[in-house]
Formats: sequence, structure tokens, C-alpha cells
Amino acid sequence: VQLQASGGGLVQAGGSLRLSCTASGRTLSGYAMGWFRQVEGQEREFVAGISRGGDTIRYVDSVKGRFTISRDNAKNTMYLQMSSLKPDDTAVYYCTAEFSPRRDYVPRRRSDIRYWGKGTQVTVSS
Repeated sequence: VQLQASGGGLVQAGGSLRLSCTASGRTLSGYAMGWFRQVEGQEREFVAGISRGGDTIRYVDSVKGRFTISRDNAKNTMYLQMSSLKPDDTAVYYCTAEFSPRRDYVPRRRSDIRYWGKGTQVTVSS
């Protein structure tokens, strides 16, 4: 599975961005997907995850109410709509995919993730 993230950029605090992650090489309908982010010098952290059918979603507390994850299995694409962005959201964002053993599976640990895309930089200015 090859993952390609896009949509990052520079935005002012309070603004919005939408990240996309497109997969190739395999249909993603059997995979849970997600987003992680990393600030230089810090651990890569889980941001949001969505189950293979889209009916189970998880967020890190810091983005709840501001970020929305979604997916379109017909297009082999996942999205992260980010609103009310804060400078603390500045990071490189990575999309992920992992084979799902059950319908509600949403992995949140890095060690549980097999497929990673190259990151896309999000910078929020104050």
C-alpha cells in the first residue's frame, strides 16, 4: 500500500485546511486509516483514526470538536478537515493504514501501524 498525503500549507490561527490521503496499490476498504503528526524533536502522536467502514472514529483530545476525519472507499481516499487551527497544531502530518481484523478497529499506537505515507507540513501562524 502506498499512501500520499497532500493539502498541507501555511494558515493563520483560526483558519482551516483539509488534508487528503490517497492510496494506491491496494483497495483500502479492508484497512483502518488514520493521521499522526510530529513536531521536530517530539514523539509522533496519534491525531485521528477511522475504521474500515467509517463507522468508528477516534480523536486525540486536543483536536476534538475542531478536526473531522472521513473516508471515501470508492476513491481510496481519506480526509482530515481541520478547523479553528492553533499554532500548537503545527507539525508534519502523516497518513496511515493498517489491515483491519474487525469492523470497529482503529489503531492508535505507532507500533500497530504498518503503512505510512510521506508527511505533509502544516504550519499555523499566530
